[in-house]
Amino acid sequence: MLIVGERINSSRNVMAQAMEARDVAFIQKEAVMQVEAGANYIDVNAGAFINQESELLQWLVKTVQQVTIQPLCIDTPDSDVAAAVLRSLQGRAMINSITAERERFAVFLPLLKAYDCNVVALCVDSSRVPTTAKEKLEIASKIIQSLTQQGIAPDRIYVDPVVQPLSVDPTSAIAVFDAIEMITTQFPDVHCICGVSNISFGLPSRKQLNQIFIVLAMERGLDAAIIDPCDKQLMANIITANTLLGKDEYCLNYIKAYREEKLAK
Repeated sequence: MLIVGERINSSRNVMAQAMEARDVAFIQKEAVMQVEAGANYIDVNAGAFINQESELLQWLVKTVQQVTIQPLCIDTPDSDVAAAVLRSLQGRAMINSITAERERFAVFLPLLKAYDCNVVALCVDSSRVPTTAKEKLEIASKIIQSLTQQGIAPDRIYVDPVVQPLSVDPTSAIAVFDAIEMITTQFPDVHCICGVSNISFGLPSRKQLNQIFIVLAMERGLDAAIIDPCDKQLMANIITANTLLGKDEYCLNYIKAYREEKLAK
């Protein structure tokens, strides 16, 4: 399971305040915490600062890369912002995100080629945000085929079936589970990723929903997630689910996590 740490995001009030104050120590502490907790990528997002997004995102990248060599996920819908960041980035980045919308696809594709990026591909097109598994598969198929025809390797593509909150659509989790299975069956070399916390938006005891959702999604083929890796129970569930799903040879990762006190007592 590939983990993208979501904590350095301007949608969090405390993080937005730290960005506005250019609080280097706070940002770097958040980055290190996530890496130590098991994040494979660190997501960086400054989208709340519309007029300063490019400047702030470049500052975030520089600040984070001073304390970790872990690759970054550049979280912006603006290709110009992404381009400015990628020019000074160390290592292979992940771009979050491309869609099936013609204009957005066209402006992000050159960046994927020029910088050899991995890419999150949202199941969204110009006419809809899909709600059924069939619709999600249709859009995923369109994006995957378009990317691979342009020379993007399937294993660099992370399809996001778009998780709608249960508070808005009580069938959204089922649609995502079914879509993950359909996408990974039809395109076995492509990855599936999602923002797990979206499922619980607007509901109480959000961590409970997030923790169960990710285990059920993993059983259907989810192999990457945008989460808070500092949620110890969530990470313990991921480690345990990987073991139960036969993805942990001789249970070595599970045993290692137990010895490191990363499992629930």
